[in-house]
This record gives sequence, structure tokens and C-alpha cells, in this order.
Amino acid sequence: MTRTVFCARLQQEAEGLDAPPYPGALGQRIYDQISKQVWEEWQAHQTRVINEYRLSLADKKSRAFLMEEMEKFFFGGGELTQTGYVPPASDAAQNQ
Repeated sequence: MTRTVFCARLQQEAEGLDAPPYPGALGQRIYDQISKQVWEEWQAHQTRVINEYRLSLADKKSRAFLMEEMEKFFFGGGELTQTGYVPPASDAAQNQ
């Protein structure tokens, strides 16, 4: 049976993660309050932030910045760092 959570970002019941995705208290909070869908959205956003800001995860400041972004993404508390990513137009929009 699928595990559901009340997702803090979606503000609705949704399929939950199978295990905490991150160690410690933050990982448990994500597991308890964030859906699979939102976790996947975070992974895409995280990749863009790492690439555009050229973050080195070996660097303590880069990891702290990314953790701060993760908390804001999932639970609010401030504006997310913007990236220059623009999704490609769909085929339907290009044919109009």
C-alpha cells in the first residue's frame, strides 16, 4: 500500500517518500511532510542551482547554501534563489 503524507508544499495529501532522503532531523521532516512529486521537483531545481551557481558540494559554504535553499523550497521562509532556466516550449505552442 502506498504511503501518503500531507505535503507541506502542495497543501494536500499525496504519495510520500519510501525513506528519508537526507540524514538527520531535516531528512525526517522531509520524509514526514513532503511528497514524492515535490521531492522530484526539488531534485530538478537543485541541479539547476548547483550548475548555475557552480557550487562545489565539497565546499562547506556551498552545502550550507543548498541546505538553506532546500528548507525554503519545501517549507517556505523566503524567496528561492532564481535560476535562468526557461523550460522549452511544448510542440503544441510552437505549432501555433
